[in-house]
Amino acid sequence: MAAVKVPKLEDSDMLYEQYGKPLEPQHRGEYLAVSPHGDTLIGPDLDELIDKAVEKLGPGNFIFKIGDVAVGKWL
Repeated sequence: MAAVKVPKLEDSDMLYEQYGKPLEPQHRGEYLAVSPHGDTLIGPDLDELIDKAVEKLGPGNFIFKIGDVAVGKWL
């Protein structure tokens, strides 16, 4: 089984530029979860999105607030 490359916190700027920046016009103020494979989930409520992302994406992902400089990672 191939190991999954888990992005490091240092990768967050690149991930946001690739997946978050294009969403700013339509989704500013919402939250974005990004997996190591580029899978994304968007939602208006941080707690609900985290629960959904943990269930659907698993560990090792990032969550951003679209349009603001805010990032988090769960293991």
